[in-house]
Amino acid sequence: MARPSQALIDLAALRHNYLLARQMHGGRALAVIKANAYGHGAVRCAAALSDVADGFAVAFVEEAVALRQAGITQPILVLEGAFDAEDMAAIQAHALWTVVHQASQITLLERALRDQASPGNPLAVWLKLDSGMRRAGFPLAEASAAHKRLQACTNVADITLMSHFARADEPDVDATARQIADFDRATAHLPGAHSLCNSAGVLCWPAARRDWARPGILLYGADPTPIKHKLQPVMTLQSEVFAVRELKAGEALGYGGGFKADRDMRIGLVAMGYADGYPRTAPAGTPVAVDGQLTRLVGRVSMDMLTVDLSDLPPAGAGSRIELWGKQVSVNDVAGRVGTIAYELLCNVKRVPLVYVNQPSL
Repeated sequence: MARPSQALIDLAALRHNYLLARQMHGGRALAVIKANAYGHGAVRCAAALSDVADGFAVAFVEEAVALRQAGITQPILVLEGAFDAEDMAAIQAHALWTVVHQASQITLLERALRDQASPGNPLAVWLKLDSGMRRAGFPLAEASAAHKRLQACTNVADITLMSHFARADEPDVDATARQIADFDRATAHLPGAHSLCNSAGVLCWPAARRDWARPGILLYGADPTPIKHKLQPVMTLQSEVFAVRELKAGEALGYGGGFKADRDMRIGLVAMGYADGYPRTAPAGTPVAVDGQLTRLVGRVSMDMLTVDLSDLPPAGAGSRIELWGKQVSVNDVAGRVGTIAYELLCNVKRVPLVYVNQPSL
């Protein structure tokens, strides 16, 4: 019998979230499926969105090439851009779109143009400007010069102007409004489409909604903002109780003996651990659902198993279904208990099989 742990991936929920994001934003939207679609499986997620998505975005060239080799033909934007001439050649060979966020990447474009025996198809380039994130991107004062260099490259077709928000998930903080205003001033005289909105920008900042959105985490149903929207969870991380133990009042449970029973308890052993991606630091009291009823994690999470409190659930026992996160237990809630974000938990899921449900008929 196979180990019962798995991650159900609801592709209908994925499509719902993408279409909601595009409707809220207006214009067009690139579905961000970097990091293996945040742990959900990039190829299958791209295929499920292929008839509705305006395109996709990934982190680096290898992620994009894997999608092309799997038959994904829609536009794919490489968010980190080219690291070297080999990357640039792959971008051209696979008709990828590329971000340019520093001068060395423009130099790669210029060298590729000089080295070509015959001009290839012109590239769509996204010029990234630093409007306040202070990470990747040209300073706003250099926007015109960078744009001019790109215009001079005959292997560059369209230029889209983009930036990235640092605090869009904090709707009461004015940092995003300042970024929008600074970006607009720096690009007012430059031709090209604009792209500002990440997930939080789409959900909370109407003033940032331009030609292109780049929704990421919201596609997977984890709201990055304190305001709840009509997102549907895509991943359900689940397993089963495979054994039941009785714990007497005062007895310790698990590694370190950090949890001690304050009464006689029934404990369910669950086939799920930190090697599967469930966080080792999840404390006692972290919510789980057993056969649809909420209860709590107890004891320390081990590599391959964890333990849950069945004391108030008399019908529960071996074979009971466990939801670690999904439609009943919010991944954001679990993330909050361990001091991290849903992005990290979803990306860390491994070893368990991904089982796709509600697949569209394309």
